[in-house]
Amino acid sequence: MLPRVTQQQPPFYAPGLADAGAQIAQLRQVLALVAEMAGRTSLTPRDGDLDEAARVSAAYARALPIDQKRFDGLAAETARWAAAAVRTLLQLDEAGLPVRAAAERLAEALEKALADLAQRLPR
Repeated sequence: MLPRVTQQQPPFYAPGLADAGAQIAQLRQVLALVAEMAGRTSLTPRDGDLDEAARVSAAYARALPIDQKRFDGLAAETARWAAAAVRTLLQLDEAGLPVRAAAERLAEALEKALADLAQRLPR
């Protein structure tokens, strides 16, 4: 007997429900942690970061649904790989292994990802 085939619903997507500014702010916080692990001077939150988050939220609200979906996908993907990389760096650091070079490379990748996210939305 063959298994019964059922129709599956696609994942729910509602444009405008994600807070794009908060996503950027969270990634900036991860960048600050990674930069500290890389030995950079401490990145304290700047007023410009708040302005950036507000601009991104406003641009997200103006964006077409397809652009919102692309932004959400890239932000989620970035958050996933950044979280995995930070976990690995923390484990290496706890084991007493050097992490500065890897953290520097991760910081560079996060900076590039943040720039790419900003380019996904209309100005």
